[in-house]
Amino acid sequence: MTKKAFIFDLDGVIVDTAKYHYLAWQKIANELNIEFTHEHNELLKGVSRVRSLDIILELGKVEALQEDKDRWLVQKNEDYLSYLVDMDESEILPGVFSILQFLKENNQPIALGSASKNARPILEKTGLLSYFDAVVDGNDVTNAKPDPEVFLMAAKLLNATPENSIVFEDSVAGVQAANIGNMTSIGIGDANTLHEAKHIFKDFTAIDTHFIEELIKE
Repeated sequence: MTKKAFIFDLDGVIVDTAKYHYLAWQKIANELNIEFTHEHNELLKGVSRVRSLDIILELGKVEALQEDKDRWLVQKNEDYLSYLVDMDESEILPGVFSILQFLKENNQPIALGSASKNARPILEKTGLLSYFDAVVDGNDVTNAKPDPEVFLMAAKLLNATPENSIVFEDSVAGVQAANIGNMTSIGIGDANTLHEAKHIFKDFTAIDTHFIEELIKE
């Protein structure tokens, strides 16, 4: 079997930590009397922590000093991390584990490409770290998606060309980053939202191993 590089986003693709991000951001928004709903939270998918705070402040038309922003960013991360303390393999989204196992059994290189700065501890807590040959996260890159930097770096670490790289993403910015990077984009989630992806599945339970085999052959 030939080889392709398989690159996975983290939040909303491998694990559902989006709910914890939402709770942490909502706490900040409440303190600032800014309405922050699940719909608003969709605007933060695939976006850096700094930009996420700016979006929330824009929603509430709130102007803030940099020192206040810095304090809120630290507070948000501390609150988020507190939710992760008891995280375990039960947080892995349905169908993900079987796909990772299939790729590993068939000697396909696997990388993580995530904006999260907490990617490694999350992979450790869920018992998935050993499945990844490379991890590129928010500590390694300077440009946020849709810039393809995170995916290009992951592909390079796997000794793969962008054309032979396949990206699993749940955000519009992530799908766009994969496309800009000349990679095969696979959207995980709502088909209308992720219409720019080459392939779209509601979740990993809808992906069978035959589809993965065909990707590898392409």
